[in-house]
Amino acid sequence: MSQLTHFNESGDAHMVDVGDKAVTHRVAIAGGLIRMLPETYAMVCAGTHKKGDVLGISRVAGIMAAKKTSELIPLCHPIGLTKVSVDFATHDEDHSVSCQVRAETRSQTGVEMEALIGLQVVLATIYDMCKAVDRGMVIDNVRLLEKSGGKSGHYVAEEQG
Repeated sequence: MSQLTHFNESGDAHMVDVGDKAVTHRVAIAGGLIRMLPETYAMVCAGTHKKGDVLGISRVAGIMAAKKTSELIPLCHPIGLTKVSVDFATHDEDHSVSCQVRAETRSQTGVEMEALIGLQVVLATIYDMCKAVDRGMVIDNVRLLEKSGGKSGHYVAEEQG
């Protein structure tokens, strides 16, 4: 296993120097879901929630969060994102909404954190908009699904059962 890169030889936290790394096209996809009561799920799917379009507002929140990642994660580099997309799927069988956030850049460092932060803000925004009718919602299975570009190459998460 590789060493943790955010610590120097003395064990102090530091921002990794990416100055000598190649600029490459980098992509990261994070995924997760939120489970809710059937009544809440029906409102989200139908767009009848009194606060408005839950998924549309959550999508914008996730994009905004991805752009602010370096302000939230102390040792994360600020990078120029070239694309952030947020996609949803609804699942009638367990009253859940799954989400994938895809972040892209042409940079010297990856976009895993941007995808993960964007995803978590999407799911938290859904929770926030629906908590008045369903405080028992569960956010689950948040993880990096795939990343490409850079020295470490291509990664695809193993299927979880």
